[in-house]
Amino acid sequence: MSRRQIREHIFKMLFRVEFNSPEDMPEQVRLYMEELPDISEKDAGHIQKKYDDIIARLPEIDKMIEDKAESWNISRMGKVDLTIIRLAVYEIKYDDTIPVSVAINEAVEIAKRFGQDESPSFVNGVLAKMA
Repeated sequence: MSRRQIREHIFKMLFRVEFNSPEDMPEQVRLYMEELPDISEKDAGHIQKKYDDIIARLPEIDKMIEDKAESWNISRMGKVDLTIIRLAVYEIKYDDTIPVSVAINEAVEIAKRFGQDESPSFVNGVLAKMA
């Protein structure tokens, strides 16, 4: 599985956080992982670990986003955009294996695929301030 595919799966799992209680998320993650056809143990482990790391740091990540997103409160952001930004902020601040420019570029690409027309520029703007 490519890094982009792995990143998109993490995005999709994180997106569920907006619609489920924290108590329901382990079951949601389990169900999501069961739906992935022919995933290797290595890829599944990588997806799960990164998801767990992001969830553990979510309050910290959200604080960083609110500090940089001038006049934007997290509650006002689109759920897709917020999820993409959360993933990218984690990669920028906590994942030394991913260059900042790659994290931003990948976030913009995910925004093009899953977001609205203005999502790529909004995501890029917030992340540029983060970097």
